[in-house]
Amino acid sequence: MEIRLPPDGIFHHEDMLPGSSVFSNARPVTREEIIAFASKFDPQPIHLDDEAAKRSIVGGLCASGFHSCAIMMRHLCDNFLLRSTSLGSPGLDEVKWLRPVRPGDALRVRITVIEQRNLQSRPDVGLSKMRFELINQHGDTALEALTNQMMRRRVAGSNVPLAEHQPKPAAASGSTLWDEPVLDGISDRGNFFEDISLDENRALGSYTFTAAEIIEFATQFDPQPFHLSEEAGKQSLFGGLAASGWHTAAIFIRQNVLARQKHEASLRAAGRRLAQWGPSPGFRNLLWLKPVLAGDTIEFRNKVVEKRVLKSRPDRGLIVSRAEGRNQRGAVVYRFTGQIIVERRTTAD
Repeated sequence: MEIRLPPDGIFHHEDMLPGSSVFSNARPVTREEIIAFASKFDPQPIHLDDEAAKRSIVGGLCASGFHSCAIMMRHLCDNFLLRSTSLGSPGLDEVKWLRPVRPGDALRVRITVIEQRNLQSRPDVGLSKMRFELINQHGDTALEALTNQMMRRRVAGSNVPLAEHQPKPAAASGSTLWDEPVLDGISDRGNFFEDISLDENRALGSYTFTAAEIIEFATQFDPQPFHLSEEAGKQSLFGGLAASGWHTAAIFIRQNVLARQKHEASLRAAGRRLAQWGPSPGFRNLLWLKPVLAGDTIEFRNKVVEKRVLKSRPDRGLIVSRAEGRNQRGAVVYRFTGQIIVERRTTAD
């Protein structure tokens, strides 16, 4: 069943019927775009350097996973959200990066509504669970996301067909990474899978979001009014000019990669052999807990919570970590559980 534009030309929550879907038009991604995004937000060699990427397990230059998320977001805006009563998203249940996005790939998005419910606290607002798929020119899915979308209702309190036992978005835990000891320096341990300690909680520095940067990112990837205009932001649920959630995520990745590269530089200077890191198979339980407004300074932390040897790749292991961002008022604004593949020093039997 296709999602059809209603007679008034604006999608409301009532129009998001479970089982319905819509495709965006295909759009190519260029090598220059891949490198530009990576240079600013995810400066790993597999996203910047052809030869380094060929030597990695991805086998060639590819887009940052968060670049593919930002590309997906732009498709959603152009083909759906900018013609809707979108109020933003509280977060995503899961994102899977299934295939690399390469230079020249022509990408489109399929939006599928899974379920919907009305918010008891806001009778004029509904929440829909949707699946977003980023699909290349071969029909292969490069990215699959399970997300939650808030939209205004056409008629407050009107009845909408609902599935039984619909889950609510995950609630945030009361404890934060700022309640736990933190490693604030550079470790002298190696960076192989075996060297990584569980419960390693690292400070990743802070970043101030300026109005100009918020608008620049939104103009390119997420041009919803509350990310482009202070006035529109004040009239939204955010209460001011707010950074796109993908902008916040991209800055976290930048801080995390730069901290890792600083560690690698110290190991290289000491003549130590370095492990290859990446790629990531995806993440889960991403929550945008509070808006990041122009002028906010966000401090980031990342804690290792799980390690697994990969049966399919005995020379690699999977590191699972919990990431958080906290604003200058001490409120956690961002949280997710990330994963990354890391080279082992010894191959598992």
